[in-house]
Amino acid sequence: MVAAQGRGSAAVALGLTTLLLCLLLHSKVADGATFTVGDGGGWSFSTVGWADGKRFRAGDVLVFRYNPSVHNVVAVSAAGYSSCSAPRGSKVFTSGNDRITLGRGTSYFICSFAGHCKSGMKIAVTAT
Repeated sequence: MVAAQGRGSAAVALGLTTLLLCLLLHSKVADGATFTVGDGGGWSFSTVGWADGKRFRAGDVLVFRYNPSVHNVVAVSAAGYSSCSAPRGSKVFTSGNDRITLGRGTSYFICSFAGHCKSGMKIAVTAT
């Protein structure tokens, strides 16, 4: 009888462990919020202050929607953001519907088409 209880306890423990792992995996996927940059207006010249007042967390996703024949999205450093320049090796997105997952800290994005960044097509987003 003791042996039977042992096997039953092991099965219950395995079941509970499996359930716990499933819940943890689901919560990790469900944690990140999705934000459309510029809201209904999309990625445009008026997005420079779009992130103001919003709370972002690592794992959140930014969606950049734009016309790829006239804009792009470039992930840059703080210096690139300030100078509106995309150093060699910067990650350039060109789909017009880019999904970028935020890491912890501040992420900087600009449009590298001539004059666009200087006209306000840039954002800095800080995720906790």
